[in-house]
Amino acid sequence: MKNKYIDLIEQTFYFPQNGFEVKDNYLHFHDLPLKDLIEEYGTPLRISFLPKISSQIQKAKTLFNNAIKKVNYDGKYIYCYCTKSSHFSFVIDEVLKNDAHLETSSAFDVDLIMNLYRKGKIDKNIYIVSNGFKPEAYTDKLAGLVNDGFENIIPVLDNMNELNAYEQKIQKNCKIGIRIAAEEEPNFEFYTSRLGIRYNDILKFHEEKLHNHPKFNLNMLHFFINTGIRDSTYYWSELHKAIKLYVELRKKCPTLNRLNIGGGMPIQYSLGFEFDYAYMIEEIVSQIQSACKEANVPVPDIFTEFGNFTVGESGIMIFSVLREKLQNDSENWYMIDGSLMTTLPDIWGISQRFILLPINKWKNEYQRVNIGGLSCDIHDYYNAEAHLNQVYLPKINNSEPLHLGFFHVGAYQDQMSGYGGIKHCLIPSPKYVLVQKKEDGSFEHRLFANEQTADSMLNILGY
Repeated sequence: MKNKYIDLIEQTFYFPQNGFEVKDNYLHFHDLPLKDLIEEYGTPLRISFLPKISSQIQKAKTLFNNAIKKVNYDGKYIYCYCTKSSHFSFVIDEVLKNDAHLETSSAFDVDLIMNLYRKGKIDKNIYIVSNGFKPEAYTDKLAGLVNDGFENIIPVLDNMNELNAYEQKIQKNCKIGIRIAAEEEPNFEFYTSRLGIRYNDILKFHEEKLHNHPKFNLNMLHFFINTGIRDSTYYWSELHKAIKLYVELRKKCPTLNRLNIGGGMPIQYSLGFEFDYAYMIEEIVSQIQSACKEANVPVPDIFTEFGNFTVGESGIMIFSVLREKLQNDSENWYMIDGSLMTTLPDIWGISQRFILLPINKWKNEYQRVNIGGLSCDIHDYYNAEAHLNQVYLPKINNSEPLHLGFFHVGAYQDQMSGYGGIKHCLIPSPKYVLVQKKEDGSFEHRLFANEQTADSMLNILGY
């Protein structure tokens, strides 16, 4: 009878797969032996596997360029990284190795851009797409970049009044974008996105404010929906409306030559994940081309702003099980040495599910469990994954502790929980380790940050 944990996984999913493999009863992540890092650094432990960032960027570039070549598309593809998904310097450094460009979302993002420039990591020719509702500090700093000679800053107008700020502050010619206020999915709480300008207002706004403007030229139309890029009727309908608007605007505005389809490319959150990236990208490129050809207008360069897709699959969070608690006949708990709420807030906030796998004990028998975090909050738990909506994990024996890994957690977790700072129940931020692959194929790793200390938290609190 096959009742070992590894039997369960191999019977439920195609396994090994996509960077996950068991060697000598221990899980490896893209050939990285996680056991070695646990032995050196202990748990709880956050890991950033930097090679995955580069591979994701190159994957998207290859897929888009293959699609462009296949359909004979007369335009370019530009990859931008959405900085808000992870602002860490080691992430941005890895992104910039791949001839990628950047997208900003706040005034402080602009300070980050200037820091990169002063350190020689970017030049003034980099594309910087600036999104979001923009308070005065944000428009001031964007104007400063344009006036300082950054040639490819594209402030994307979130509302029609935003243009007034640039007219007063920007002294040079400047490219401008417009974000479409897309219609939300029918089951969403709102009908229309709070971000962007309504479809019906854009043509009139261009005619009255931007047509033949002496300083600004409309260069980009920006389209994004919250559900991201999916093979669904809703996505194709909204994309078609955006392409139709691009065509209508392009007839009136010869400077418009870029269509930004935003972010939202899905990543793997389950071992059962299936997504045909090549089909989706080829279909997007093909639909843009067909609409432009039919209307006899030039096709636009295609921009994307992939954040989660860029960095999400690079992140790992590892805990150790401290104790097993059987609370009643059916509820068995594995209590871990960290808090799920404070390290992986998407679990608590939006019921996000990640890939959860043990690092060791793959040949043990398995059982159904709940995972309990270290804080006192009732919501600090995890109890659902892909296989049958339950968490099944190896049974604990008296040898080494059971180590649990949450995978593909590289985007938004530190941004949402606030790296460092004060956490619920004063539970510290864990150790943070960076892993890079050397030219000879071996791995090197370094400690980016120690576990947060009690003194540092008490200092923040005024003690």
